[in-house]
Amino acid sequence: MSGISLNDVVIAQAGIEPGTPVHHALEGRADVMEMTQATHDAALKPNDPGGLSHALRAALAARIARLNDDEALAEHYDGLVGEAGATEEITDIADPRAPAPSDGWLAAVVAYTDLVAARPRDTQAGDIKALKAAGVSDADIVRLSELNAFLAYQIRVIAGLKLMRGAK
Repeated sequence: MSGISLNDVVIAQAGIEPGTPVHHALEGRADVMEMTQATHDAALKPNDPGGLSHALRAALAARIARLNDDEALAEHYDGLVGEAGATEEITDIADPRAPAPSDGWLAAVVAYTDLVAARPRDTQAGDIKALKAAGVSDADIVRLSELNAFLAYQIRVIAGLKLMRGAK
């Protein structure tokens, strides 16, 4: 029996098949894959989502994936947006080409997410101040940062595994 689950998001998105050399290599790191999946679940569907609902988290994750040119991963998160019963405004957030939300709090969250996802080196203390000025709580700023950090990690792990198996 395999030490890794083919249902894990990273494994599925990377297209890792049982019996392949990459699959065997990952079996030796099953604990890392399990922790990665647990972190996915905690980042997207935490018991206490604070001000970042499950639907908003999924929409932001889809947006981050799209900003990083990973449409397949974005579609995974689109599915979670649908499962969460998102409003049209939240669903639109998943598409970086959609107009900015009209709500100031939500617009600040989206703008910060875009900056961190696309140009992380450009972030400054003023960006956190802008979130606070829009009414985003300290706890939600931490939650948003955790989501962004996890997606950065997940996207890179998936890309690396695809390279290992010879995919583009």
